[in-house]
Amino acid sequence: MRDIVATIQPEQDVIVRSDVGTTVCVQGAPGTGKTAVGLHRAAWLLYAFREKLARSGVLVIGPNRAFLDHIGAVLPALGEVEVRHSTIDELLASVPVRGHDSVETAVLKGDSRLAVIVRAAVWSHVRTPTEPLVLPRGAYKWRVPTHEVAEIVAELRSRGVRYDAARQMLPHRLAHAILQQMEQAGDSPDDRVQDAVARSATVRKYAGDVWPALDPKAVLFSLLSDASALERHALDLLNDQERSMLLWANPPAGRGSAKWSMADAVLIDEINDHLQRTASLGHVVLDEAQDLSPMQLRAVGRRCSTGSATVLGDLAQGTTPWATDSWESALGHLGKPDCLIETLERGFRVPASVIAFATQLLPSIAPGLGAPVSVRDNPGRLEIMRVDARGLYDRVAESVAKSAREPGSIGVIAPDAAVGTVSKALTRKGIEHGVLGADHGDVDHQVDVIPAIVAKGLEFDRVIVVEPSAIAAAEPDRRTGLRRLYVVLTRAVSELTVIHADELPIELRG
Repeated sequence: MRDIVATIQPEQDVIVRSDVGTTVCVQGAPGTGKTAVGLHRAAWLLYAFREKLARSGVLVIGPNRAFLDHIGAVLPALGEVEVRHSTIDELLASVPVRGHDSVETAVLKGDSRLAVIVRAAVWSHVRTPTEPLVLPRGAYKWRVPTHEVAEIVAELRSRGVRYDAARQMLPHRLAHAILQQMEQAGDSPDDRVQDAVARSATVRKYAGDVWPALDPKAVLFSLLSDASALERHALDLLNDQERSMLLWANPPAGRGSAKWSMADAVLIDEINDHLQRTASLGHVVLDEAQDLSPMQLRAVGRRCSTGSATVLGDLAQGTTPWATDSWESALGHLGKPDCLIETLERGFRVPASVIAFATQLLPSIAPGLGAPVSVRDNPGRLEIMRVDARGLYDRVAESVAKSAREPGSIGVIAPDAAVGTVSKALTRKGIEHGVLGADHGDVDHQVDVIPAIVAKGLEFDRVIVVEPSAIAAAEPDRRTGLRRLYVVLTRAVSELTVIHADELPIELRG
């Protein structure tokens, strides 16, 4: 990080030192140092606005625990400033996640249209009063007519407060209406009388029938298990096929037995915010923001609604099916449409020859996005090796053995399904290695075999990529597959070797 911070340009330093109330989005290609610049900004804010942030708090959201461990070591000693670290899944897992959605269903549940639907579902529970409130008190029966209750309810709904806040106001508003009648009858009730009326069993029961207490899980359970409820609240936002995708094929007996998915947890967080306002922090740092769905972005935005954010990412590295194509769109969902967007174009890590090869994919995966420019004197080494399918893994092992004669880390990135086969080929060759995701303990290896799906954020001195077309084809759609391949091809610090038996994707044949 020191090397990157030392090369921050004056215009970038202005962004780093912008006011604590300013939200900044840093778009940066692989190796441009966006994470370091983002953390530098976070560190400066924690230094310059310590008192303010000590009161409001700071949250860092990373793509995985490895990233969070890294930034915990990079940020300075923070004293009394509380800085929370979380992945997006950890942040929003208010229910046990035991279910899994299809890709199509997960994309739909992450669509911003669901925000409109769950809001309608929450507020639909406020009922139109059908009979007056009658309160026996002493020798009298005080009566609030149905139309007057309806006016009170309508006024509370129009105030823009959360569901639970308005629900708690209702008994007091009903009690106030009764006190006005008492005063008109010649009594002189005080605040204690109004409080007693509001707390009375009759008023509390009446108010509870009109404005019932809700549980976020129950609201979502009803939407996902009741076709008529979903149709009523979705209106014309969803078509028949989309409503069918959302509904559980075999609804559980009750919400206690529901197998919630991660996308469901995000919706529950949204519902809970309609019931009770989510507390806002002073600042949120969000890395790999391009991978979040609109509903996930809304959840992060709630946590900095009165604060600011540092948003880090690369549109070309969006590898989720719901990844955004536009920072303007993503920042709108985050609730920060006026955010300042800064683009980093100077590449510090990836050598020029590797950048030139990988950025052939950019027109297909991120049209209009400029290619990074390597500032390194050494252009690095790129080798493309076409081999016979029968000897593919033996050639991979031979290439690894040759590379391992020199010091430095080696990453062998393969299609997820081929990781085991690659590992066996290395073992036959007598090459000691680790397999990311399969190792136990903290054993360091010169050579690691990496499933393509976990390559993001990693870097190695030398990288060997196995069968690029298969890496791309493993994703649910071509765009996501090519983005995954772009990530894989940009992990090398000095050398990239591509070994393939199948044809390369057409974008890489130039």
